[in-house]
Amino acid sequence: MPAACGTRRSAVRVLIVDDEPELTELLSWAVTETGWQPFRANDGQSALTLARSCAPHAVVLDWMLPDLDGVHVLRRLRYENAHLPVLMLTARDKLEHRIDGLSAGADDYVTKPFSLEEVMLRLRGLLRRAGAEQEGADEPVRVLGDLVLAEKTRRVQRDGTPIALTAKEFDLLGFLMKHPRQVLSKAQILDEVWDGSFDNEGNLVEVYIYGLRAKIDKGRAPMIHTVRGAGYVIRAAVDGT
Repeated sequence: MPAACGTRRSAVRVLIVDDEPELTELLSWAVTETGWQPFRANDGQSALTLARSCAPHAVVLDWMLPDLDGVHVLRRLRYENAHLPVLMLTARDKLEHRIDGLSAGADDYVTKPFSLEEVMLRLRGLLRRAGAEQEGADEPVRVLGDLVLAEKTRRVQRDGTPIALTAKEFDLLGFLMKHPRQVLSKAQILDEVWDGSFDNEGNLVEVYIYGLRAKIDKGRAPMIHTVRGAGYVIRAAVDGT
C-alpha cells in the first residue's frame, strides 16, 4: 500500500520506490535528514499512485520491482510529467542496461551496492538543475482532491494529467483553491484576480469560469460549481455537489 501524502507541502518531496524495506528506510532517513520529505512505495503501481497524488519534486526508482519493472514505471512517469527528475537504482551494471534506463528517460543512474552519500549528491544535483531544491523550500503547492496547483512554477494537474492554463485562468483557479468550499462572489473575484479594474456589470468572470471548467472539469467529476445569485465555489469531487 502506498503511504499517504503528508502535510509538509512546502518541503521538497522525494518519492522513493524500492521493494527492499531496509534500503527504503535508509534512503528515507537520508532524505529526511536533508530537510526534504520522503514518500515510499514498494511496487510500481503504488509509485504511480503516489506520484499523481503527492506531486514529488524527484523520484528515486529501483529497476527491479515486484509488479511493474522500473523502466515501465519510468516511462509512465515521463508520460505524465516530462520534467520530473528520476534517479534510477539497479544492480545491473552492464552498459546496455544503463543505456536502456537512460533511453527510457532516467536523468541519472546509480548501481548497487552504492554509497548513500553518492546517491544524495546525485539527487541534490538533479533537484538543483530542475530548480526544485530552491523552489520547494518556499513554494506553496495547493491540493484539493485530485487537483494540484504549484504557485511558483504555475503548474496545474488533475489526476496526474497536466493542464495548461492562461495566466488569468491560473490566477482565478488559485484564488478559488485558496478558499475551498467557500462561495466567492463575482465582486470578490474581480477585486482579487483583476485588482478591481473592471466593474461588476460585465460577464468577464462568467467567461473565465466557463473556460476554466472546460479545462479542469471536462470529462471528469465537476469541481467548480455555480451558486445561483451568490457566486462560485470549488470543491473536491468527493465532497459532492
